[in-house]
Amino acid sequence: MPQTMKATVFIEPGRIALEEKPIPNVGPNDALVRITTTTICGTDVHILKGEYPVERGLTIGHEPVGVIEKLGANVDGYTEGQRVIAGAICPSGHSYACLDGLHSQDGQSGRHGLKPIGGWRFGNTIDGTQAEFVLVPDAMANLAAVPDGLSDEQVLMCPDIMSTGFSGAENAGIKIGDTVAVFAQGPIGLCATAGAKLKGATTIVGVDTVSERLDIARSMGADHTIDYKKTDPVDEILRITDGRGVDVAIEALGLQQTFESCLRVLKPGGTLSSLGVYSDDLTLPLDAFHAGLGDNKIISSLCPGGKERMRRLMGVIAGGRVDLEPLVTHRYKLDDIEEAYDLFSNQRDGVLKVAITP
Repeated sequence: MPQTMKATVFIEPGRIALEEKPIPNVGPNDALVRITTTTICGTDVHILKGEYPVERGLTIGHEPVGVIEKLGANVDGYTEGQRVIAGAICPSGHSYACLDGLHSQDGQSGRHGLKPIGGWRFGNTIDGTQAEFVLVPDAMANLAAVPDGLSDEQVLMCPDIMSTGFSGAENAGIKIGDTVAVFAQGPIGLCATAGAKLKGATTIVGVDTVSERLDIARSMGADHTIDYKKTDPVDEILRITDGRGVDVAIEALGLQQTFESCLRVLKPGGTLSSLGVYSDDLTLPLDAFHAGLGDNKIISSLCPGGKERMRRLMGVIAGGRVDLEPLVTHRYKLDDIEEAYDLFSNQRDGVLKVAITP
């Protein structure tokens, strides 16, 4: 086995590079996974631009599909050579947050201070997945075997995009017969649309301006689609709902404009489910917030992780309930990762998700 590997490293804001790094040593509770497919996330673009801070020299990426190369001495129930995924969120299983059922918020609190979003480790606080190998910590809590018959690209959305989009629908408490608006039909918004349908929403409105994305939104379950450059989405959603507003509005872009539009289409007592990663402060318009008296809920979600979450998501795919392969629109080798970032960050050529293979 070689001693070094290729890895995509954060150099400074505006610059990532493919470098040689040592292959990690495997601790007793860890697993070394050889990456067979990974991808680029919108959060990685925030990191590239310096809008989300990580340490220089960190390997970025957090969506692994691969094969177990080596297991730590304490890891039981897995075999070397087994195909696996691990969630972008890889909880320890023993922190205060984990034991409170909030695996994504796997930080320590108390005398060490509050550390939210600590469950997101790959490409955030430890080396990530845009490399030839990744070290999976707390492997018994995080490795999920890929069912026979499912390809890498079929399960590639499970570690983050699918889990995040579905959580936007789940945490909003969508009920059978609900009306739901999903603002932005990028990969996460499309998964939120699919999740809303699975949760029982019977009127789903997808908002975007890219016709291809609106086409996919309809295939994912959207009953109505709105091109916001041609039609005011707030006016149109209120028309569709006969002025009632929606039960749930899901924000999947991370902009003040879409956040505010979500507020404006909510019925009294409705829920705004926020999935966007925001780069600037948000403000609450007084009228849209009804001076704080509208009985509305605003919730945020960070991608649920852990092996049981991954098992369930792969079960949804294996059961034919949703097909996310159309989200993979481009394919690159790891050697061409900088070119892939240029395409993805500039949203050229109708890109949705990029499959990266070492």
